[in-house]
Amino acid sequence: MTSEQTPRLVGDIMVTDVATISPMASLREALREMRRCRVKALVVEKAHAHDAFGILTYTSMLKTIVAEEGDIDLANVYDVMSKPAISVPEGMEVKYAARLMVSQGIRRVIVLRNDELAGIVTMSDIVGSILELADD
Repeated sequence: MTSEQTPRLVGDIMVTDVATISPMASLREALREMRRCRVKALVVEKAHAHDAFGILTYTSMLKTIVAEEGDIDLANVYDVMSKPAISVPEGMEVKYAARLMVSQGIRRVIVLRNDELAGIVTMSDIVGSILELADD
């Protein structure tokens, strides 16, 4: 990177239209929401101001439904989600978010602005941003 280039920030590439769900929703409702929004993960809403966001992914749902023979109508999002979800501030450089994702073996991180949900970034978003820079 030359001295004239400014670093690319997470906030520059995040998706701001984030699909969310209540922790009390059933897994069936979560699957419907994922299909409706065409996403592979939902951000689980905070229960109160001092709570943490969670994340529900296809992978975590499949483990519960298939591997553990869970019932999608009886299990709630709360039972399956990962919480706290790994998050980064919108002002973080993309390269550090990518390093975090690789080191933790995750495909997406929640992006926060003042401790509130601002967006989400996936590995695909990061790869896309690299390709955009290469095309310039």
